[in-house]
This record gives sequence, C-alpha cells and structure tokens, in this order.
Amino acid sequence: MNINLAQNKNLKLFKLISEIAEKNNQTVFIVGGYVRDLLMKRKAPTDIDFVTEGNGIDLAKAVSKEINPTLKVSVFKNYGTAMFKFDGLDLEFVGARKESYAEDSRKPSVEIGTLEDDQKRRDFTINALAISLNKENFGDLIDPFDGILDIKKRILRTPLEPSQTYSDDPLRMMRAIRFASTLNFKIEENSLKAIKKEVERIKIVSMERIMVEFNKIMLSEKPSVGLKLMEQTGILHLVIPELTALKGIEEVEGQTHKDNFWHTLEVLDNICENTDNLWLRWAALLHDIGKAPTKKFVEGTGWTFHGHEFLGSKMVKNLFYRLKLPLGTDMKYVQKLVKLSSRPIALIDDGTSDSALRRLLFDAGEDLEDLFILNKADITTKNSSKQAKFKKNFEYVALKIKEVEEKDQVRNFQPPISGEEIMELFNLKPGREIGILKEKVKEAILEGEIANDKEEARNFVIKEGQNIGLILA
Repeated sequence: MNINLAQNKNLKLFKLISEIAEKNNQTVFIVGGYVRDLLMKRKAPTDIDFVTEGNGIDLAKAVSKEINPTLKVSVFKNYGTAMFKFDGLDLEFVGARKESYAEDSRKPSVEIGTLEDDQKRRDFTINALAISLNKENFGDLIDPFDGILDIKKRILRTPLEPSQTYSDDPLRMMRAIRFASTLNFKIEENSLKAIKKEVERIKIVSMERIMVEFNKIMLSEKPSVGLKLMEQTGILHLVIPELTALKGIEEVEGQTHKDNFWHTLEVLDNICENTDNLWLRWAALLHDIGKAPTKKFVEGTGWTFHGHEFLGSKMVKNLFYRLKLPLGTDMKYVQKLVKLSSRPIALIDDGTSDSALRRLLFDAGEDLEDLFILNKADITTKNSSKQAKFKKNFEYVALKIKEVEEKDQVRNFQPPISGEEIMELFNLKPGREIGILKEKVKEAILEGEIANDKEEARNFVIKEGQNIGLILA
C-alpha cells in the first residue's frame, strides 16, 4: 500500500531527507505516531520520528546542515539518537535497533538492527507502522503486524507476546490505557490480561513518567475511560490508592451511601465538557478524596463525611508530593477548590447572609467561576427535576454573589487602608499591632459592619487602635 504524500505539507522536508539518506547509502523511514495519526486523519503531530538502517546521528547532522548550518542538534549517543527543531517541528532520527531488558530496569541494552527489528520493539501495532522515504518505494507503507487493520478495528495490540512487552517496559501499560482513553480504542483481550498479570512491574517506572501518561488521560475527552481501565487492571490502586479507597457502598440499618469512586469519575467527565484546564480537572478528581477517612455512621442521622473537604485539601499536598506533581500555584489552586467544594451548596438558602456570601467571595477570589464549574459538575443525580432544581439554585447563588460583589467589592480583597498608613496614624514601628488592626478591618468589612471604603476603614482603625491603648499621632 502506498501513502500518497504529494499533498503532505512536509513533503519538501521528506524529499530532502530521502535525498540525503541516499547520498549516505542509508535507508530511512517515518515511524510511530506520525504515521498512525496520518492514517487516522487526525491532526498531524509536531514531532516526527525517523528510523534509518544506518547511523541516526550522522543522518540528523547531515539533514540539519543542509537545512541550516546554524541549527542546534541534540545528540544522545547511548541511544544512537539525535534531534533538532525546524519549522515548528521536533525531528528525531535514530538508527534501527534491537533491544533487550534487565528485570529491574526499563532501560534497554541496545544493538544495531534492521527496520523489522525496530518495528518489533514498538509498543503497539498501530505505532509500528512505517512509511518508506527511499527513492525506490517512496511512500510505501510497511506494516508487518497488521497495524492498519487494528486501526480499522480500533484495538490496541502489541507486536510481540504482550506479557513480555509489558514486563520489558512497564510504562507501556500506562501508554495502552492512555491510547485507549485518547483514541477511544479497546485494549485487546490478551493484552488486557497481560497488564493485570504484570501490574506490579509498574513500580520500577519513575512517578514522573507515570504522571506524564496520567495527565494525558486527564486531558482526554472522557478521562473515566482511562481511569476505569487503571482501576480494572490494578494500576490505580498502586499509583493513587486514595482514589480506590472511595470504592464501595456500605449499609447500616438499611441506610447506604453512594459509591464515591464512581461518582468521582462521573464528576470528572462532567467537568471535562466545560473546561480543558488540567488542574480544574484534578480538583474534580480529588474533590471527595477526604470522604474515605471521614466516613462515619451516626445513629439517627445516617452516613456522614464531616470535614471531608478540609481533610481532602490537606491530603492534596502529600498526594502531589508523592506523585511528583508541581507543588506551587497549581497545587494550591487544587487545594483551594477541594476545600471550598461544598461551600456554595451551603449558601442555597433565602436566609443566607451577605456576610456568608462576602466570605465565599473573599476565599474563592479569582477562582470563584472555576468553583461554580466544579459545583455544577458535581450534580450527578439522574432525576431530571432534581438536576434542574440544583442548577437553578446555583444560578440563584451566583446572582446573589454578583449583587454583593457589585456592592462591596471584596473579591481579590485588598485592605482599603495599608499597614504604612496605620503606622503613620499612630506613629508606630512595624509590629504585631498593625497585623491585628488590618485583620479587624478585613473582618469588619466581611461582616458588613463597615463598607469597603477608605474613610470608613480609617475611622474604624482609629477607634479600634484607641481601644487597645494606641495614641493618635
């Protein structure tokens, strides 16, 4: 089968590589994801992998020199690999190779091989496809494992025996699940059994590499596809046991609670309809993380999860640390949303005070809209009238908050009087009194005792300062 590359926007580049390889007496092929996505008519990836039956580093240097002698080529001698950037593309060249693995490592020992050897070492048949760039058969598809048939059937199958494939490089288990989630493919039955059998091998993979795949699952259209497979194969329990701890329904005195694991996956899918923000999706994934350790049956009340939001927000930091996820603003954002996840629900009441609304505005700040997106995603009832009622209630709260914000302007609150101004009022040096007075101003504004106004704040500070024995300058 020939792939007509005549209309391909990279045709000129492919022709150039073909000519240089021929001059060097080398064969060259496009392999991997670029070929797969081309055949699936997906958006072309910006990284293109080339395999040569020869020296990949030499070919990369020759191509880059022909394009532009100033191009920087990154060389990885241990793997016989070189890469450079050109015209928005990441171009990687590698010599065809055979691989063998030690039991305690996913880093292979490598020796020179043929294109066929190189295709055998690929993770899945759909990624083992190659397109020839050689003059005699330019554009020919080389498909020794029926990868094109697997694309049509939408299945993920390994070129070689699956247990060996996954044992050799256990990251391939995460890649299988990621492709199932992002491409909407099914993992072939023997392959799925092999993942379950080899699941413990995932422990030799660095958490950073696991999280790269996990976050790609999180960014897929329906992440529950991947998370269900992770749960089914046992990987999720090894990587994020806090999530699998949410599984199950208990019954006491005829009272049950919902299965918080499956509810969480539903919330995650719901939120993905409204946001591509990875960390907002993480907030949805972890919003009920504190329910397993806080679950309690109370006589006469039923099942309770008191304080699960507060505990859950504390768990986020340890979880991010263990998973090697960023511990800066992204982690704090997830913590904040988990902690506030139930607050708006408590405000769905005609009697809710402006003070409570102001406090939510103050605590949520610029993330209030994201909090509401999370809250709406958390409505998973199948009862359409209940669903409509909950959504209407949230709209009501949003309207009330908007009215309070327009009146009091406390979102992203900045005190109307600064610490320097307080020091000047009482001729003070920096000290604890300034912090006390600033906190009192904030509380007075949030409680509605004074307006968010400079003059009112100044008069309030004078009065409160005198109450604690300070003398006006």
